[in-house]
Amino acid sequence: MRVYYTIMKKILADRMKYIDSSGIRKVFALAAQMKDPVNFSIGQPDFDTPETIKQEAIQAIEKGANKYSQTAGDDELLARIAGSLKAEFGWDKQKLMITSGVSGGILLAFLALINPGDEVIIPDPYFVMYKHLVNMLGGRCVFVDCYPDFNLDPGKIKDAITDKTKMIIINSPSNPTGAVYGEKQLKDIANIASKNNIIVLSDEIYEKFSYDGPSGTIVKYCDKAILLRGFGKTYGVTGWRLGYAAAGEGAGEVIDQMIKIQQYTFVCAPSPFQKAIAAAMNYDVTPIVNAYRKKRDMIYEGLRNKFEIVRPAGAFYAFVKAPGGSSSKFVEKAIAANVLVIPGSVFSEKDTHFRISYATSDDKIRKGVEILCKIA
Repeated sequence: MRVYYTIMKKILADRMKYIDSSGIRKVFALAAQMKDPVNFSIGQPDFDTPETIKQEAIQAIEKGANKYSQTAGDDELLARIAGSLKAEFGWDKQKLMITSGVSGGILLAFLALINPGDEVIIPDPYFVMYKHLVNMLGGRCVFVDCYPDFNLDPGKIKDAITDKTKMIIINSPSNPTGAVYGEKQLKDIANIASKNNIIVLSDEIYEKFSYDGPSGTIVKYCDKAILLRGFGKTYGVTGWRLGYAAAGEGAGEVIDQMIKIQQYTFVCAPSPFQKAIAAAMNYDVTPIVNAYRKKRDMIYEGLRNKFEIVRPAGAFYAFVKAPGGSSSKFVEKAIAANVLVIPGSVFSEKDTHFRISYATSDDKIRKGVEILCKIA
């Protein structure tokens, strides 16, 4: 066995030692082996895809939309998105592409931008993918601490910049904290990025899930910003793998390069689902967002007397301080009690918190809250 692993180390690319299997996916796999757990682990909407959207996909398949689209995406969907972005940002010469999920967009953007040695500023806590992909590409993560309230301080961003800084990542509403950054924060960070000629990657996959008012976007204030948004969380179609990347004139060349890389990787996003989503963009998600606001309130009100918890303003996550200071130890207790949560070290350089995804039924939330409070 030892000889086998020695041989494999010589065969595998060096970059593989910089990444590990997703801690989220490990717990997701564990859930499949447990009997009726309270699953607060995976960030996947619990609502089914609306029937009208399902029918659009069925009709697209039946009408033969089963071949490749253009690499940049289906013309109808691109036109719909372009119209909405022009209305939002006033872009006349925008660049736009459909990606295989926002995750696909992140990978393409990183491949197009990051050289070995480049520094990427990442607010901590962070979405798990950022760190591992930056490391795999030979970049260097520069983490900006946002504890204890997960509020991003533009001054800390400014202090983290060096002559090697290539990119700042902004994720609002945030996974894993549920934080939503204010307009002044975003303006200040945009000014810092512009003065230092730094690209901003704005991951806005949860833009519709903002519970205390509309979520702002740094793209309004930054001429060198890449916008990433998606459809999976909003419409309950995470398995369709659909997102988009867009930029104004200041960063349009990055989108061109991402399209080039897509030719040799994903080729294109799934064609029938592009057709379906173009029609689904008229669907009103207000009832879904309202239901998730209620879930947010259930989690916060249910835990705040037993745990140190910041009230999430968006997405569908809460990042909760673990009793005793070790999230890894508390997660073991939770799993033993049939509740699946994710240790904070998956999303952070610290191991003090754990993540709850409240994208589950109200009954499961009530049950999970009760158990967590008992073992706190």
